[in-house]
Amino acid sequence: MCYNIAYMEKRQQKIAERYKNVLQIPANEKNTQLELPISYFQSGFAFPLMPIVKHDGIFLFHWGLIPHWVKDETTAKDIRMKTLNAVGETIWEKSSFRKCIANKRCLIPVNGFYEWRDVNKVKYPYYIRSIENDIFSLGGIYEEWLNKVTGEVIHSFSIVTTQANPLMEKIHNLKKRMPLILHQSDEEKWLNPSLPQAEVNSLIQPFPQDQMNAYTISKNANSSRYNRNVPEILEKVNYPELEG
Repeated sequence: MCYNIAYMEKRQQKIAERYKNVLQIPANEKNTQLELPISYFQSGFAFPLMPIVKHDGIFLFHWGLIPHWVKDETTAKDIRMKTLNAVGETIWEKSSFRKCIANKRCLIPVNGFYEWRDVNKVKYPYYIRSIENDIFSLGGIYEEWLNKVTGEVIHSFSIVTTQANPLMEKIHNLKKRMPLILHQSDEEKWLNPSLPQAEVNSLIQPFPQDQMNAYTISKNANSSRYNRNVPEILEKVNYPELEG
């Protein structure tokens, strides 16, 4: 699955330039006053505000999708624990996701993400990137939920996941999943709300392993006792027991 990501670009103008292929408004009008959060290590279980990209701009949405039909805040807090990810193979069947996958798809710009490899019950953290782009896109879905008590509208998203490719099978070797990584050439198609279901499904595929890079990092990443949201978390750490 995908519960921890890295996003390290504060300047929205750079994001706007990166996504000029899909944004339908001029570069100087793309919410350039929005201050984007820098996250070297961000856990989805904090339900953080993260940038997402749609045709009409760049927005800050909460990670952890709250379906529109949720009736109260207590239920909302409970369900978003379970909607950080949306399993691609069953996404059309789930009441939390099926309307969103049909016409509320978004891009989640990231610099990388984290997963853990289990070897003899010891967990080794990895940082994983695309070599296609410094900033690459995870496929997501989004929703708006109205709190009928407070009147607040909460905007939220979920990251779609796929079966693991061979590289990710080796790293995420217990559940063998990975986030949906989109080729830049497929980003426009993913955002098209009129895309037929069969074509949406054709995009929900494992990203090629030869277009990814992964390396081990400090085991400090294993525990929230440490401040993981620091540049040093990205430094490569070798473990001799994994070699060979």
